[in-house]
Amino acid sequence: MSRRGVLLFAAMCVIWGIPYLFIRIAVSEISPATLVAIRTGVAAIILLPIAFTRGGFRGIGKAWPWIVVFAAVEVGGPWYALSSAEQQISSALAGLLISAVPLVTLIIGIAFRNRQAIGPANLAGLLVGIAGVALIVGLDLRASNIGALVEMAVVVVGYSLGPTIFARYLTAVPSFTVNGLALALCCIGYAPVAALQWPHAVPSASVFGAVAVLAVVCTALAFLLYFELVKEIGPVRASVITYINPAVAAMLGVAVLHESLTLGMMAGFAQVLAGSGLATRRPAGLPEGRMIPLPDDPGRVGEGVPR
Repeated sequence: MSRRGVLLFAAMCVIWGIPYLFIRIAVSEISPATLVAIRTGVAAIILLPIAFTRGGFRGIGKAWPWIVVFAAVEVGGPWYALSSAEQQISSALAGLLISAVPLVTLIIGIAFRNRQAIGPANLAGLLVGIAGVALIVGLDLRASNIGALVEMAVVVVGYSLGPTIFARYLTAVPSFTVNGLALALCCIGYAPVAALQWPHAVPSASVFGAVAVLAVVCTALAFLLYFELVKEIGPVRASVITYINPAVAAMLGVAVLHESLTLGMMAGFAQVLAGSGLATRRPAGLPEGRMIPLPDDPGRVGEGVPR
């Protein structure tokens, strides 16, 4: 890997690992809907002009319905659910639960694509990964956390479905355009709710800073850097960052917010990573092209919205 590739890879590992920390800070004083509206609006203002210069808006005529669906599934639903969940659970726990995305993606692939493209090792990986998620969550749940865990499930399913929709129905539209429009649509959709829930008092400087980092760094800049990373090292190698981001999120939650990180959570995360590796392995003897395509497979499948 070139020096440029290493720098881009390291930057993305951090940039996609820090949103959980800053979401936790932001929702302490503003509502989830307000956060989503501001974050998507600022990012759309930055990205749409770039989209216009990199392919413009060709091909969106018939793709509009799917752009709307993509916006709701990949951004609108998950970002609101994640922000709401972090009002009740730690950023470390939220980040670690996101590590289940590859497992859910495989399940979706089995359900909608090729049910035969899975072997015993893949099934074992799914079981190991699911057990790891159970370890991360823990068995001593308080009733107040159940709703947050359901919201995190919405996030994981949305992050798994979004790239699939992108790859199946939006390949004719430039990726910058799809993501810029998705952010703009979510901003428009959440704006009325955000206006009703606008904070009565001026938020603190830390909240202003958190929202700025989420919008500019974790969304707009992350989008630009991620595509440079894909061009530099390829989508498959670039996808490795998704296994590192949860660890970054957990460490920041502990170091900055003094959140708890139990041995069970750490063991569960390691188990999810091991399970994801087994679950996404190509079964022995399966011809190329028969494996279930995942969002981080070559091509445009991994070109979703930065989280």
